[in-house]
Amino acid sequence: MTSLDGVLPPADFFGFESLLNAAERAKLAELRDFLAAEVAPSAEAWWNAAEFPAHILPKLAALGLSTPAQRGYSNLFSGLVVAEMTRVDTSLATFFLVHHDLFVQSLHSFGSTEQKDRLLADAMSLRITGAFALTEPAHGSDVAGGMATTASRVPGKDGADSWVLNGSKRWIGNGTFCDYMLLWAKDSESGQIRGFILDATLPGVTRTKIENKIALRTVQNAHILLENVRVDERDRFAGINTFQDTNHLLRGSRIMVAWQAVGQQLAAFDVARAYAVERQQFGRPLAGFQLVQQQLVQMLGNATASMAMMVRIAQLQDGQHQNADGQPQCGAQMEQVALAKAYTTARMRESVSMGRSLLGGNGIVTDYRMAKIFADAEAIYTYEGSHEINTLITGRAVTGISAIV
Repeated sequence: MTSLDGVLPPADFFGFESLLNAAERAKLAELRDFLAAEVAPSAEAWWNAAEFPAHILPKLAALGLSTPAQRGYSNLFSGLVVAEMTRVDTSLATFFLVHHDLFVQSLHSFGSTEQKDRLLADAMSLRITGAFALTEPAHGSDVAGGMATTASRVPGKDGADSWVLNGSKRWIGNGTFCDYMLLWAKDSESGQIRGFILDATLPGVTRTKIENKIALRTVQNAHILLENVRVDERDRFAGINTFQDTNHLLRGSRIMVAWQAVGQQLAAFDVARAYAVERQQFGRPLAGFQLVQQQLVQMLGNATASMAMMVRIAQLQDGQHQNADGQPQCGAQMEQVALAKAYTTARMRESVSMGRSLLGGNGIVTDYRMAKIFADAEAIYTYEGSHEINTLITGRAVTGISAIV
């Protein structure tokens, strides 16, 4: 990651990557080479200009990393892929999450045979791009119960029904340029939540880029307006009948955002350590001062503790544990995931703050990377369940009492 690689110990201080098999370690090294050559040199320029680098998507697709678990990789490898992307550019990692872990994974999980045949290969190879349109202008954390976007069934004369969508969505990553959105709406008749594969170019769909962001500037977030948009029945996700059907999707996405918090801390540590070793003050390196070393060690400790928690989550996903009766038990539970997301993002916020401080005035300009890392951390702290909501989900699990109204 820096000129110090191979000279000083890696940021993976406890060697968690050694838990990967040889093929996974080789693929992770291939990803690192790609990020170093194609992303790292330009990431700050893309961020400053708030422009998405669509030209690198064919090269990213060539790595064959779409929904790694679907390709036979471990969940630990899948998490480390996201952490490594975030370590170099949080915006690219966010694009990857939205497209692969939400849109493509939804096709795997809920798509009909016809939908998969029509879209899956192109989506996995990034010949088409997708978004996940759930959040609304007035509904974020409460969108499950407060969704205002509606879907009304319209019977067809030949038996081929269609749906009419009305409403709006906000903060939709990839929303300005995607080919399709997995869009959520409330059935106006039954009140149930439905999922649709929405062609983003249909009449009645208006997409407006959200400007003036201070985080994830490379990500193209959109405000989506839907005015009498007609969608064929074949583009309704047949596998989704209630909002509860999507829980495993949201759980998986929340896990990956927690991995982003790990990657963000590794990025902050990389930059802060290199700066402290190379920067001279009072006639010696900054790293020679006790308080600077204390902060670097705290940052490393935060990152290591966060990674350890996420390694355990990956093991739970892979089913590598037993219950109290000694019986195999599979899957990470939502309350465990909520704790992981809340904890790792809190440690991340602390780490990037110390990293920014260590760079002094240079910590507030993107020339030195840390300002971008610091700003992007605020988005990670908030999306896929705010720190407060994830805390309350865990609190409900450990007390048996819900504090969420």
